Amino acid sequence: MGFILHERGQKPTLGILTVKDSNRVFRGNLNNFLDLIQTGERLGVDVYVVTTKDFNLSGSDIYGYRFKPAAKKWSRELVPAPQVVYNRIPYRKMEMKPEVQQTIQACNRSSSVQLFNPSFFNKWTLFSWLNSAKESKVYMPDTLQLSEAKDITQLLRKHPVLYLKPVKGKAGRGIMRIERITTKNDQSHYRLSRQEDKKMTYSYHSSADDIWTEWDKHRGSHDYIVQQGIMLTRYKQRAYDLRALIQKTGKGVWSVSGVGARVAGKASITTHVPRGGSIDEPLKLLTAAFGAKEAKSILLRVRKAAVTLATQIEKSSGNQLGEMSMDIGVDTNGHIWFFEANSKPMKFDEPNIRQKSLERIIRYSLYLMNNGRRR
Repeated sequence: MGFILHERGQKPTLGILTVKDSNRVFRGNLNNFLDLIQTGERLGVDVYVVTTKDFNLSGSDIYGYRFKPAAKKWSRELVPAPQVVYNRIPYRKMEMKPEVQQTIQACNRSSSVQLFNPSFFNKWTLFSWLNSAKESKVYMPDTLQLSEAKDITQLLRKHPVLYLKPVKGKAGRGIMRIERITTKNDQSHYRLSRQEDKKMTYSYHSSADDIWTEWDKHRGSHDYIVQQGIMLTRYKQRAYDLRALIQKTGKGVWSVSGVGARVAGKASITTHVPRGGSIDEPLKLLTAAFGAKEAKSILLRVRKAAVTLATQIEKSSGNQLGEMSMDIGVDTNGHIWFFEANSKPMKFDEPNIRQKSLERIIRYSLYLMNNGRRR
């Protein structure tokens, strides 16, 4: 089947959707947008940036932004209306603004344009979705929505380590860790660890009520979940997890574009790079813990799990999704655990994953143009 072109015989069009900014042209990772535009050029797709302020579905042209390499700046000009819209609005707050929601809903209802990844994920909703299907439930740590001190007590009875995570968190911000410590006379008390940038602070508490009070001081206005801590495999005494990028291919099916590893910083409670974590090679880390043969087998199972999880998330969300990144843990017994998924993946630093990710976005967009709206 040939590509659907505009009446004037133009190239297929992909609009990267973001929002205007008062300090610079628009919000978002400009280098990322530029990489996508260049990949589109190579694969025969006209890619440009469009803000929600300029977006409309009524005409054959809209205002969009192209990059002018000679002038090294972005230029706002008339561009042919997009056939596919890729949502890269960078923050939840911005995405929830009524005028932004209006644009997203208009795209969802339209028959002339296809939108993928219409919104950020909510951690609690994700866990509810994934716990509701037997294929994905096996990867889920014990998790509760944190609404009273009893929720902490309930999980502490079963697990010696818990994590408190903001429902709408990003890059490890606001995560806290609770450890049960038993003294010589069999009295339990608890250590609460919090990370501020790369610095750790600790407090000690005798009960779940005390922990609740301390957590409440630092939570801000954020809702939280409380989750079983997993005994992750370690490399040189540091915990690590795997970061998978799962994308739709040019045939519209989920596939793993790559798996990276993120090693926790010294004394850090998360593996996120902005919190002191570092990037490493999954096979190397897993081989150190399990040996070469078992490491390969685990990595294959991680890839299979990622596709299962992505399929279930898309099905439950009822939305058209084209990509997501996922944090996956492997415990000391080789069991695979799901930690979180992000519908707006950050750039992967691994060059091979990066290249594949850009090409897949373009090829999936072409697939959408050729195959109409998914029902």
